[in-house]
Amino acid sequence: MTERTRQDTASAAAALQLRGITKTFGAVRVLDRVDFDARAGEIHALLGENGAGKSTLMNVLNGIYAADAGVVVLAGAPAAIRSPAQATRAGIGMVHQSFRLVGPFTGRENLRLAASHLAWSEVDRRATDLMARIGLEAPLDVPVARLSMAEQQRIEILKALVLGARMLVLDEPTAVLTDAEADRLLALMRDLAGAGLAIVLITHKLREVMAAGDRVSVLRRGRMVMGGVAVSETSAADLSLAMIGDHVPEPERPERMRRAQLMEARGLSVHRHGVPALRGVDLTVHAGEILGLVGIGGNGQRELAEAILGLCPAEGQIWLDGRQVSEEGVAARRALGLRYVPADRRQDALAPNMPVADNLVAAAVQRGEFGRWALHPSAVRARADRLIGAFAIAGAPRGGRRPVRLLSGGNAQKVVLARELDPAARLIVAHSPTQGLDVSAQAFVHSELLRAVGGGAGVLLISEDLEEIMRLADRIAVISRGRISTGAQPRPSREDLGELMLGHA
Repeated sequence: MTERTRQDTASAAAALQLRGITKTFGAVRVLDRVDFDARAGEIHALLGENGAGKSTLMNVLNGIYAADAGVVVLAGAPAAIRSPAQATRAGIGMVHQSFRLVGPFTGRENLRLAASHLAWSEVDRRATDLMARIGLEAPLDVPVARLSMAEQQRIEILKALVLGARMLVLDEPTAVLTDAEADRLLALMRDLAGAGLAIVLITHKLREVMAAGDRVSVLRRGRMVMGGVAVSETSAADLSLAMIGDHVPEPERPERMRRAQLMEARGLSVHRHGVPALRGVDLTVHAGEILGLVGIGGNGQRELAEAILGLCPAEGQIWLDGRQVSEEGVAARRALGLRYVPADRRQDALAPNMPVADNLVAAAVQRGEFGRWALHPSAVRARADRLIGAFAIAGAPRGGRRPVRLLSGGNAQKVVLARELDPAARLIVAHSPTQGLDVSAQAFVHSELLRAVGGGAGVLLISEDLEEIMRLADRIAVISRGRISTGAQPRPSREDLGELMLGHA
């Protein structure tokens, strides 16, 4: 956006004003008298660590939560938004981190379902017109379960626009995208702002703010510490200091030597809906090492992780600690020290409505550590309190009785790590373990993985974040179209990895 356009935008009347928004959950004040505004034709980035209150603030705007105090003003008039349906009617479109799409339905069917008050022909006309006008390409006639995360996200954006959104709120939209996909999304956001929409970008990534934002606000621990500053008048260093309040140390990477082989996979193949998703993969992981597996999303990463865990039918052979486990179930593999940190912690790793304590001890209960016939509640509480303290899980009261769904993403991931990285963990399959997390939460996850490796465990780190892989992995392999593109190498170049990820080499 040019400087002239930025000046015009700055003088525009606010499409949205949030004044004095306060929200508490139990004894925790998540938002403390927060002010925020958005203007038509601009991208206003809302920056902050995970748990700072960004998503809660936008959920108040979207009618998911009711504020304890404060007022929402739309186009100069106070508005009472008590449900997402009311927010939609008011012209607010929200694209959540977890997409609200029906997997077996095509993109077109999802649009028709969301806009059920309109004739199908009108939905199709709006979608076609919008895609042509703003250059938004979305495959509408393929079941969304078969689409990449980037394609599903474009359908979510298109859905909001078909429903008449004049303001678009995107919650951590690049968390599930590669760098190239993220750049395309940021370009689309600039085009949408150029078409007159007010764009709110919720993020913790400084690069995105500096690349695409017109103004930026920073939340820290529920308070607005920087409000509506022009991006051209600040710096990444200033924003980092405002967001974190201190320097986040780099995790220490100890010198380590590769030890005995923990896992070997030969010829692993998986089919999804009759289509090959994983094709003859060979991998080995040793004790005391991190094997990094990098690739663009949707190239067989999930299938590989689930095949190793025994969560899906697979052809081929797997050895854990020298034992052939290809025909063994999940419990038998976990008994050998296999642990899993899945990409979608909310859906695949946690029971959101159950207390933090129950989520922390679930695996131990299955192993019978708290009694075979009846649980010992005091022992459960003691274990939960110990793990809450050891992993610094904020927002979890003594005894861990708070539902885990009320924790921030970073603290929810700490619950998963506390459960999975137990003393018996031998091989840890970590799939995108820092996805959607802020800088300090990412540093914590990395330090815990390094600590586990330092204790003799092995880690298979599956990630789309090339920076994360380059930083942590001892050996690196690339997965593309369900195949390993090259044997694991100690330090391949970034350029070579990029070519292999894109399937050009």
